[in-house]
Amino acid sequence: MPKGQVAEVPEDGLTTRARRNRPLLIVHTGEMKGKSTAAFGLALRAWNQGWSIGVFQFVKSAKWKVGEETAFRALDRVHTETGEGGPVQWHKMGEGWSWTRKKGTEDDHATAAQEGWREIRRRIEAQEHRLYVLDEFTYPLKWGWVDVEEVVAVLRARPGAQHVVVTGRDAPPALVEAADLVLETTKVRHPMDVGQKGQRGIEW
Repeated sequence: MPKGQVAEVPEDGLTTRARRNRPLLIVHTGEMKGKSTAAFGLALRAWNQGWSIGVFQFVKSAKWKVGEETAFRALDRVHTETGEGGPVQWHKMGEGWSWTRKKGTEDDHATAAQEGWREIRRRIEAQEHRLYVLDEFTYPLKWGWVDVEEVVAVLRARPGAQHVVVTGRDAPPALVEAADLVLETTKVRHPMDVGQKGQRGIEW
């Protein structure tokens, strides 16, 4: 795709403008770091366009410090106070439907994960956001806590101009098949290979 030129133009009856503005389902998967980072970078662009953004983190610990969360909450305040950018809602472990708020069995966690997905589905059907970041959402899919076929069907049928980004390792084949854009991170080299742990400003 050199210089932004498409490889082929499909016979789908759409105008160039309509095809260009078609909402995307994006999957960031693979074993290497950077999947969520790339998704949040995309969310920054969305904020700049004035889009409503909903971030839903499915696996990060309630105690895990996420630098992007602090930044996006600040950007939401900027929007509220000045009208610049777009509104941001951030839902993570320990808030609302998160299953790590308390100890429980795997069935308890699965039930809570399903409740989280139902809330996302409700928002998609109501067209509440322009961009959804479903961070680490591949894990409840992989573990069978949330039905893959239902998720794919809802994401395929989403109304309006809603973009969705799903991150996490081991994305289910059905989700990858349904996606418009798939990024797979592959490790070439990592500081942990030589005993260096994560550091402030890089990992969080």
